[in-house]
Amino acid sequence: MKNLKSLLFATLLFLGASQVSNAQAKIAHVDVSEIMTKLPAMLEAQKQLDKLSQTYQADYKTMGDEYQAKLKKYDAEASTVTDALNAERQKEVADMEKRIQDFGQTAQKELQTKESDLMKPIEEKVKLAIQKVGKAKGFQYVLNSAGLLLAEGPNLTADIKKELGF
Repeated sequence: MKNLKSLLFATLLFLGASQVSNAQAKIAHVDVSEIMTKLPAMLEAQKQLDKLSQTYQADYKTMGDEYQAKLKKYDAEASTVTDALNAERQKEVADMEKRIQDFGQTAQKELQTKESDLMKPIEEKVKLAIQKVGKAKGFQYVLNSAGLLLAEGPNLTADIKKELGF
């Protein structure tokens, strides 16, 4: 009888241990940042963004140089022209300032839109690749290692909640 109890206890212990090991999720991690920075499509997208940015910067500089030249000219001539002409020139300078500011804001929005348009398909491609490889290797979860403090081991969230009483 005592042997039967021991055998039953050992069997239950073995079954319980095997159930716990089967219940654990398979978790992997990946450094998405490293993939994204070295992906050829990402490098090409960055070149396109840099080129567009340089174009905007050159246009912005040209507008700024024209503005400065007009200011200098108008300041030099301010004492020799009529008040009406000075008022008209002030309005012209204010309009130039507004156009320059508007250009800067528009350029920034267009760069952000272009970046989003270029990055979205790349990010989707990386996400699909991660899902495909993760599923093929039998992982239930694939985490981005960028924020992980420990890159291996089971998820301890449930145990910590239990320990804290909820």
